[in-house]
Amino acid sequence: MATTTSITTTYAGEKMAGFISAALLSANSLDRGGMEVKSNIKYKQVIKTFVTDSLVADGSCDFADTSTVTLGERYLEPKEFQVNLALCKKDFRSDWDAISMGMSAHDNLPPSFQDYLIGYVAAKVAETIENTVWQGADGAGSFDGINALATADGDVIDVTGVSAGAGGLTALNIIDELGKVVDAIPQTIYGREDLYIYISQKAYRAYVRALGAQGFVDRFNNQELGSLVFDGVKLFVANGQEDDTMVCAQSSNLYFGTGLMNDTNEVKVLDMADLDGSQNVRVIMRYTATVNFGIGSEIVLYTPQA
Repeated sequence: MATTTSITTTYAGEKMAGFISAALLSANSLDRGGMEVKSNIKYKQVIKTFVTDSLVADGSCDFADTSTVTLGERYLEPKEFQVNLALCKKDFRSDWDAISMGMSAHDNLPPSFQDYLIGYVAAKVAETIENTVWQGADGAGSFDGINALATADGDVIDVTGVSAGAGGLTALNIIDELGKVVDAIPQTIYGREDLYIYISQKAYRAYVRALGAQGFVDRFNNQELGSLVFDGVKLFVANGQEDDTMVCAQSSNLYFGTGLMNDTNEVKVLDMADLDGSQNVRVIMRYTATVNFGIGSEIVLYTPQA
């Protein structure tokens, strides 16, 4: 059975080039180096953790253990996902792009629409991955995201924020709330080059507005999105982050696992005419994905009050 297709375009003179779709979120947490990407994972990969306490003791003539070593491990076990669409070529014969399908009864999907469809599906999958990386909850079509994993980990440093029901993060409170996150950062990681506070677009806009109210307009108006710093810690605008949730961590402590990165960009379009005699065109995409972190005690999770 073909995927339900609704043709809403009309012929109006010369065909306009291209198709227009709703703006799609970019998987910027991966594209901009927001976490470590572990590829070529066929089944499962182990993340080894190594933690010690104080290493230095007073000198003596004897060898004496000066520390304890704690070895641990976490796992990246990518989950398999798929996209399956079935389009009937008959649905496109009444459309303004029908002439590009050819004159034969054994016609093809309009080439321009096929190119658009490939790009659209790949971008839509990127949006889904970005949202799931942060907001995901294990279930159909999803996996546990960083927020869910951090919530369940007793080693993660929890910070309770303002009530989401009262508006959550706003220009009036964002500076104080970011301050709570920075105050909770362990001394061992504060100042590290790859330390970020991962915030939503909503929180970032609130911070920019708060700076503007304080008269710092000229200092940030021309800066690239996500280039601002708070109390020495860089802000990372994660498009998939929840509006009133923040995570502070080193990018080297966050991991995205997959089989092949190219899988998330490979969309196959199969004309079924030569295989089963139908007029269907199938759109197929398969990929694997998951996330995890290494050391929970070096992560700060800010969540709104219930």
